Amino acid sequence: MSTEQSTDAAETSETAEPRVDLTFRLDGRVALVTGGASGIGAAVADVFADAGARVVVVDLDGDAAERRAAELGRDALGLRADVSDPASAAAAADRAVEVCGRVDVLVNSAGIVDLAPAEELGQRAWERTLAVNLSGTFYMSQAIGRHMLEAGRGKIINLASQAATVGLLEHAAYCASKAGVLGLTRVLATEWAGRGVTANSISPTVVLTELGRKAWSGPKGDAAMKEIPVGRFALPREIAGAALFLACGASDMVNGADLVVDGGYTIR
Repeated sequence: MSTEQSTDAAETSETAEPRVDLTFRLDGRVALVTGGASGIGAAVADVFADAGARVVVVDLDGDAAERRAAELGRDALGLRADVSDPASAAAAADRAVEVCGRVDVLVNSAGIVDLAPAEELGQRAWERTLAVNLSGTFYMSQAIGRHMLEAGRGKIINLASQAATVGLLEHAAYCASKAGVLGLTRVLATEWAGRGVTANSISPTVVLTELGRKAWSGPKGDAAMKEIPVGRFALPREIAGAALFLACGASDMVNGADLVVDGGYTIR
């Protein structure tokens, strides 16, 4: 090969665009999902396992987490943790890394809702909602994020809500906590992306989990669906699909975004 040809080949190699992985696969990756024993978290765990990930199911109910992990297979791990307790969150993060070697994806799905008119909302309900939904998201992100930063790579996906951007009746604590999740996600995205760790959030409408079906059945649910342009609530696997996108290689350039899955509710 001539010197000119060698130079051309080197330039082609150096200027070639990096390959974008559009397989939507998670083979060889470890994903930790909080609140993974039920609801949206369970759907995310299931979809991630189907995509090839080794899943760490973290839940306040340790027995349920272990059962869910056994159902998933693929060497899934079930761990108990109270995400609102920084020591418990750190212990779960350390155990996951100890057993699995690393965590590539963190999905903060653990959350609670306690509804009441603002003038009647009790201190306990306010503090617990903020502790689980906002502080828990921070504690897990911090604990796992330290491992990700050391490894130089990782993806954090936080479950926010349409309640983060609009006011909902009787949702004072919930709206405040989820708005905080959006702010936290943007800060993590700003601080950590340069070190290989991206952070994004997902904001669903009402999701038809077991609890969601009970809470939004009857006339209340019918009225709420009329406010959604697509005319229905979301399915858990639809939220899991959004999480899969943010977890896989197709979203490597997405950072600090809030992926709204609300059928158009918040565009009005």
